[in-house]
Amino acid sequence: MSAAPETLDSMLRTLKLPTMLACADDVASTGLREGWSFAQYLHHLAELELNERGRRRIERNLKESQLPLEKTLATLERSRLSVKVQRQLAELCEGGFVERAHNVLAFGLPGRGKSHIVCAIGHELVRRGHRVLFVPTFRLVQRLLVAKRDLALDRELRQLDHFDAVILDDIGYVQQDREEMEVLFTFLAERYERRSVLITSNLVFSQWEAIFKSPMTAACAVDRLVQYSIILELKGPSFRADAARSLNEAQTLDEASPAP
Repeated sequence: MSAAPETLDSMLRTLKLPTMLACADDVASTGLREGWSFAQYLHHLAELELNERGRRRIERNLKESQLPLEKTLATLERSRLSVKVQRQLAELCEGGFVERAHNVLAFGLPGRGKSHIVCAIGHELVRRGHRVLFVPTFRLVQRLLVAKRDLALDRELRQLDHFDAVILDDIGYVQQDREEMEVLFTFLAERYERRSVLITSNLVFSQWEAIFKSPMTAACAVDRLVQYSIILELKGPSFRADAARSLNEAQTLDEASPAP
């Protein structure tokens, strides 16, 4: 006795096409009303499935990225950036530097928006389908040290290699001992000419010896990073100081206002 033929619904479930399954009847009704051919009907369903898969992929990648959700292009005060940095930002958000495995290095004193600008770029990269990881430098160093202790450093580096771009925040605040310096240098060397890194630092290159504890290692790290890089110089007044000043002024005005 032959088995009953599978329904369209069951076949779409088997093929793991949930959007086509959910939309098949509505799209069929639209197709009949508009006089679509079978090819047009199928094309529209496939397009809906692909769009939904793309949306879910971006959602997964954003969660995986650990990017601060509030530090986006929309919340960045671009008018406070220099004209040069604004032009660089527009180009970087297109994502071409990731395809070329180039780096982005953001320098400036504390409060100048370094972290926000690289996070905004990271969000745009995720929207364009790239895998991104945001991590404070000290936390990455600790992660690599644990892997080295467990004789799993190579495996950890391979895991990090899955990300098209890794954002290392506040490299200037990390004062490593020799072992910490070595794993950080190993990470940077592994990505050289293959994957992108975005780095924020309040220390200019001439001060990186304080990070790596060795003039030779610092020079090698700088050489690898700079060869293929875009450098953002963030100057001007501190964003945080201005925000705090505005808040204090608002509170003062509120306290000075007569009670109703």
